[in-house]
Amino acid sequence: MLRSDFSSFLINLNPLSFQNVGKKYDDFEALKGVSFDIKQGEFFALLGQNGAGKTTLINCLSGISKRTSGEIFVQGKDPEIEPIFTKSKVGVVAQEIAFDPFFTPLEILGLQRGFFGKPKNDEYLLWLLHKLSLFDKKDVGGRQLSGGMKRRLMIAKALVHEPEILILDEPTAGVDVELRQNLWKFMKELREEKNITILLTTHYLEEAEALAERIAIVHHGEIVVCDETKKVLSRHKRILEIETKQGEIKEFEIHAGEDMLQKICQCKNIHDIRIREPKLEDIFLEITAS
Repeated sequence: MLRSDFSSFLINLNPLSFQNVGKKYDDFEALKGVSFDIKQGEFFALLGQNGAGKTTLINCLSGISKRTSGEIFVQGKDPEIEPIFTKSKVGVVAQEIAFDPFFTPLEILGLQRGFFGKPKNDEYLLWLLHKLSLFDKKDVGGRQLSGGMKRRLMIAKALVHEPEILILDEPTAGVDVELRQNLWKFMKELREEKNITILLTTHYLEEAEALAERIAIVHHGEIVVCDETKKVLSRHKRILEIETKQGEIKEFEIHAGEDMLQKICQCKNIHDIRIREPKLEDIFLEITAS
């Protein structure tokens, strides 16, 4: 198989493919040749500081914005050429809250499902509301919902047409810890039961670390890291912290296979010993420091 043929094969095989995507706004370059693929059923996290280009990339995928260069493929099809196909396959949870507040959650979901040409299915809509802890609010006016409830209703809207790909752009902003945990439990169920592919952007790096099999970090419009989460974490050393009885803390990097006892023996009057594992937050801050 020729290299070009193999690339075409991968594009059609993967639900999402970004190939050298660029986006310019007058004199500002928001995206600079962004490239990565997302596999079927994968939970993929796209991380970056505010203004790094995450939402711009999602807007190019969903048709809100047109890319300046490069290619995007949804199940092998270009969303700019075949937008109806893309919208049928992709559910997008945007950062902005958008629904008519004079309708109830159940009515909002019913209308949204109709926009996609899907037959009425109240059983599925009620199931969505139950999974997103909104069932008891199904007949309440939308303007009476709290900020967290409105955020969860936006997730239900994105799932109403039963998409195969789910894009989550900062989905848990304003959602309390318990509901955030319930949401991720639901996302895991969707992957296991429906093999749905998930692309997440979040500022809660512990979420990405716990949930995503692979991560990409975008910095100033460029992908600077793209790898399995465990491999990204393994690039950074564990830290041995030794606290003396005088309150002094000494830190030592621990390399693979190294005998920690030698480092411990260097210290006297030891009060406590701790191992600090590498965290995605530390790695993210180090990479995006410049």
